[in-house]
Amino acid sequence: MNPVVATALDLPYPSPGGSVELFLDLYTGAQPAIPARAFMLAPDGPHPRTPAGLDLLHATGKCIGGDRFNRYVTNLRHALTAAVDPRQISVLHLYHLAFGATPALLRAFPRHPRIAFVHGTDLLYAENHSTQLRVLREAAKAADAIVVPTHAMTDRLLKLAPKTDRRKIEKIPWGVPDQLLTAPPSRPARRRASHLRVLFAGRVSSEKGLEPLLQAEAATPSIELGVAAPRSQFQDLVPVIRQHGVHVRYLGWFRRQQLWKVFADHDVLAVPSTTLEAMGLVALEAQACGLPVLYQPVPGLTEALAGTGMATDFTTPATAAHDLNRLRTTPGLLELLRAAGRTNAARFPLSATASAITDLGRRLT
Repeated sequence: MNPVVATALDLPYPSPGGSVELFLDLYTGAQPAIPARAFMLAPDGPHPRTPAGLDLLHATGKCIGGDRFNRYVTNLRHALTAAVDPRQISVLHLYHLAFGATPALLRAFPRHPRIAFVHGTDLLYAENHSTQLRVLREAAKAADAIVVPTHAMTDRLLKLAPKTDRRKIEKIPWGVPDQLLTAPPSRPARRRASHLRVLFAGRVSSEKGLEPLLQAEAATPSIELGVAAPRSQFQDLVPVIRQHGVHVRYLGWFRRQQLWKVFADHDVLAVPSTTLEAMGLVALEAQACGLPVLYQPVPGLTEALAGTGMATDFTTPATAAHDLNRLRTTPGLLELLRAAGRTNAARFPLSATASAITDLGRRLT
């Protein structure tokens, strides 16, 4: 039998982000890829409708540093021990190396084998917050195995936690839902147009690099930029948009399957991330839908795309504008990138991710 997992993601449900989508892909649904007791935080306000297999924890005081963080972890630990009978689980999944759920799980279930997972946000927060650096190092030491999606994440982890035992590190790429690979949304035929329809999809934060994309748009009049992001984050960006004097269509914040359909209405996905991506699932899902990717070659993303997108330098607006114009004017280039992208995305089925993680759990139990 497959081992039953206990895992938690200390973000309120629903929250945006690729790591959240992967969490839901792996542990929830009528027939989850990995059998689990999976938890997220209960949001303020009415109880939301959750996917099958996802339970909500009521733990107050969410924060990332100081004495308040220790109290928050204690609250999480109490909520977890009240919700889970340790006899009914066989392995812990420390879904993030940082943040509150990992130390809470370790303290709530100290005798179970532990598999830890490395996401880009873990590394970014550990680099900038001393408390999270401590949590990351403690988790890396306590874990029996550490899963990384790309070699780039291994390199970054070892810089932050150089005493980590390399023998514990297992490379298991994140996965794209199998049904998207086998039956992607259809792309309507489009006549050659004067403008290139560019999409940005994701959180609007400094490391996601949306402002450099706006600068590239300002340098070329031949693109139409649409943004799919949480509304509040987009509204915070409005003054910057006005400053650059560009027009941006706000598309909304979509559920996963809706975003796949939005991919079909665009010519290219722009991924201008400034620092790193653990793997860049949104880029792979775009490729699965036949949407070419124009990206900043940052660690993790470069490895996952393996030359099947078009790399550019968004930090130099003239360079990015030139490459956007190439995509618009070069005959056959978009079609070539579509074919290469679909082939690349097919290398990463979610079923393979879940199978490899489950096999790892069996070896530890």
